Amino acid sequence: MGTTQISLNKLPISRKANVSGLTSDGATRRRMLDLGVIDGTEIVPLYKSPSGNPVAYLIRGAVIVLRSDVSEKIMVSLA
Repeated sequence: MGTTQISLNKLPISRKANVSGLTSDGATRRRMLDLGVIDGTEIVPLYKSPSGNPVAYLIRGAVIVLRSDVSEKIMVSLA
């Protein structure tokens, strides 16, 4: 069975996925790496704000809120 890759901002609430890559660069990339968003990390979208942006994600036991312009640059794989 193959895996499907999508950007994190398209992942439905409560659906688990694993990070497969980052397409951002510079300070944003460094921030994501510092937060533990590296290949293989499990991410679960928990809550979406009423406007849909930002979204709270469970990453390595911490709840982190990301705007869609940041989360669209995080690629995740679905089993």
